[in-house]
Amino acid sequence: MSVTLPALVRQKELISNYDIILNKVKEVALRAASAQVELVAVSKLKPSSDILTLYNHGVRHFGENYVQELTTKASELPKDIKWHFIGSLQTDKCKVLAKNIENLHAVETIDSLKKCKKLNTHRQEVNGAVINVYLQINTSGEDQKSGFKLSEGGKKDLYEAVSFLVSEECKFLSFEGLMTIGSFLESTSSEQNNDFKKLVDLKKELDEKFSLSLKTSMGMSNDFQDAIRQGSTSVRVGSSIFGTRPPKN
Repeated sequence: MSVTLPALVRQKELISNYDIILNKVKEVALRAASAQVELVAVSKLKPSSDILTLYNHGVRHFGENYVQELTTKASELPKDIKWHFIGSLQTDKCKVLAKNIENLHAVETIDSLKKCKKLNTHRQEVNGAVINVYLQINTSGEDQKSGFKLSEGGKKDLYEAVSFLVSEECKFLSFEGLMTIGSFLESTSSEQNNDFKKLVDLKKELDEKFSLSLKTSMGMSNDFQDAIRQGSTSVRVGSSIFGTRPPKN
């Protein structure tokens, strides 16, 4: 099948955008003397053809925000793609993710013990591959953001979730790390991002308390370089690779 000129132009644009971002990630990580940083290409609201272009370029880690969209794309695209679910996760959607997406690599937005247990239970029902999970932390304290809070009560809930994830009972989830979405103010400040600092401090605390070596997922298109400088081991970049997204219907 021949490829149209607009399609070729789009393919070149995507590959160029991705390579520019990947080179920036590598450059900043090298200067910061950081460990290898994973780049997750956030493909929400973009067609499967865009993802396939980058897949053919060697990209494997893609992030999606909506369960139904991810389910559809996962059924259409190669099975060795490593899907990251990075959207707000409702409890009743844990079953869909765990049972329907065999190559679900990570869920980065777990904010309750209940969701941990449901994901584990439903993955066990299909005897699926282990899912890496990140616990989302509301480091900014903003009401509109999901995640475990850093208050005394929030810390108690967090410790309970971690205790489950590292227990023998939890066989189908692997506790990979912590994730946060910093406030707009912190992400656009010329100073140190305090939301990122809080996540790194919490990682150190949990590493010591539970004998772990957690990763951190923080930083998006507008602040991923600062995130890497402050210790992020995974960044989620969408619009800088795929361009402006259409409105969600």
